[in-house]
Amino acid sequence: MTHTFFPAEDWQRVAPETAGLDAQQMQALERQVELRYRTINGFLVLWRGYLVSESYLHGFGRDDRHLVASVTKSFISALIGIAIEQGHIEGVEQKVLDFFPEFEPSPQDGLKQVLTIRHLLTMTAGFQWRMGKHLHELYIDRLRRSPDWAAFILSLPVMEESFGRFQYNSGLSHLLSVILTRATGLTAADFAAEHLFGPIGMQPPAGDMTHGYSSEEIFRNTSGQWPRDPQGNNIGGWGLYLTPRDMARFGLLYLNSGQWKGSQIVPEEWVNESTRRHTPGYGYQWWLRDLDGIFSYSAVGMGGNHIFCIPEKDLVIVVAAGTGSRWRDRWLLLEEHLLPGIN
Repeated sequence: MTHTFFPAEDWQRVAPETAGLDAQQMQALERQVELRYRTINGFLVLWRGYLVSESYLHGFGRDDRHLVASVTKSFISALIGIAIEQGHIEGVEQKVLDFFPEFEPSPQDGLKQVLTIRHLLTMTAGFQWRMGKHLHELYIDRLRRSPDWAAFILSLPVMEESFGRFQYNSGLSHLLSVILTRATGLTAADFAAEHLFGPIGMQPPAGDMTHGYSSEEIFRNTSGQWPRDPQGNNIGGWGLYLTPRDMARFGLLYLNSGQWKGSQIVPEEWVNESTRRHTPGYGYQWWLRDLDGIFSYSAVGMGGNHIFCIPEKDLVIVVAAGTGSRWRDRWLLLEEHLLPGIN
């Protein structure tokens, strides 16, 4: 079996041995998920699109959506790549302020005038953005309370010592969503429904959640909706609410260089650029890591939500979880309990 299976309504399964995985090791992995990783609600292992393992815990099922937090960033990256391919955006070197003509930089804002989309994608824009432990972003509540999120982000100073260096910042991902909407005339949700979710069979968000929610509701949204800022832009740094199988579809799309059933959904060059190291450990809104010497890239969200892609082994691993602030390392789970069982 060498071809890739692209699921429609149903998914096909294969035994672990077919995927080059040790069956006993897979059983041990599933036990670890149940016993030691108690915040995990859904866990899937795909090989070339075939289900090798699928389990749901704590009353969740395969059709239940999870708020996947910053996994959203990787979807926004894909949408930017599609928009560039369609000609809505010139490319990653286009200036950020091209899309914000209402913003008048001061003479002290020289670095903002040279900011590009690439800086946003790689999180190297250098905006002042205070961080706490475990990638906790201290400016999120200030952003939420702002009447204009894009204006709030752009008003922050760009620190010369930070410009060009990686600094995690969900505000940059939100600017990408605003740019997408200004370039295409569609919200991220509508653009995704037409050009990404629909073509690969994902369930679209249930709707757009209007502004006015509390910071707790941002991360405990159970409506299935993709929240928006006061100007109507879908939040770029978090907010998607997905089923584990839909997460798996997106991972499979990237594992297959952006192709789905013979159609190029995300440009192949964009997938390659997004998943190479532009800074240590980071691409275009994707995290990069070697797992026991094997290259992987991941969409990662608070609570331990993950979409792992391991191209060398044709594997996609999905972890759907809650959005708590503490969780056991998912990479460690794979390194200790999955990779040792690969032939």
